[in-house]
Amino acid sequence: MNRLDDEEREVLEAFEAGALKRAEQADEIKQGHQTYAEATFRKDARINIRLSSTDLRGLQKKALAEGIPYQTLVSSILHKYVEGRLHEDG
Repeated sequence: MNRLDDEEREVLEAFEAGALKRAEQADEIKQGHQTYAEATFRKDARINIRLSSTDLRGLQKKALAEGIPYQTLVSSILHKYVEGRLHEDG
């Protein structure tokens, strides 16, 4: 088992003690996440783009840290942008 930090240990102890309660909107939240995931992973078109090797390596490193293929990361970023959920800080 991985080592837990203090916050993680506190949550685990609360769960094991039965002190956690399900959120009132849990079903609606779950459905929203499921709809988002289905839209994100539906692949019915292909594109080819040219990137700098530096950008590609950066994407690959971030994807590796997330434990996902870099193409999935790029697809997710584009999907969030199109849906208006990804904004440039300014």
